[in-house]
Amino acid sequence: MSPRQYNLGKRTAQIEQSRRQVLDAARAVLGEADSYTGFTLDAVAKRADVARATVYYQFGSKTGLLEAVCDDLGVAGGLSELVKAFTNPEPLAALAEFIACFARFWQADRPAMRRLRALAALDADVHAVISARDERRREGLAVLAAPFADGNPPEEGADRQVRILLALTSFETFDTMVGPEGDLFDAVPVIAGIAATVLGANA
Repeated sequence: MSPRQYNLGKRTAQIEQSRRQVLDAARAVLGEADSYTGFTLDAVAKRADVARATVYYQFGSKTGLLEAVCDDLGVAGGLSELVKAFTNPEPLAALAEFIACFARFWQADRPAMRRLRALAALDADVHAVISARDERRREGLAVLAAPFADGNPPEEGADRQVRILLALTSFETFDTMVGPEGDLFDAVPVIAGIAATVLGANA
């Protein structure tokens, strides 16, 4: 290996380590901040023990950092397992798989999740990131709900069902059902049962 290749590899490792520090710090600040103004790039940089410019270099903006945090939570929460829901040929089982997957995702870092969801109502940057991801969840639910719409022509009714499913699979619903210290997986059978009823299916 040439010195140039070695130095490049070392530099890449340092960048990745720095990125990991910032992401961990961002999640920590989100989980601990007790005010609307608590989550800032300065606060994250200080917690990560890096320069503010490093955060900008790695993520570009507050929105870029929030996107990366959400992606990181998705990896930690196993959102890649969603493919199982969309490849399951049994509609009710597919829906239950989707619900269980989001239980795992929401459980990944509940303090950070709770803070992100709350901030979305107050901060335009956070709202843009969270609402875009909620829209993806809605689109996924629309796909899973489609098999139950056979023979039910009113499109408005189908849209209403998907909106109810969106509310049922939200972090807020899981969090409220089990309480601050409960296991979100305990809510899966209940939510799956309600979802089946909403879709007019027999669980």
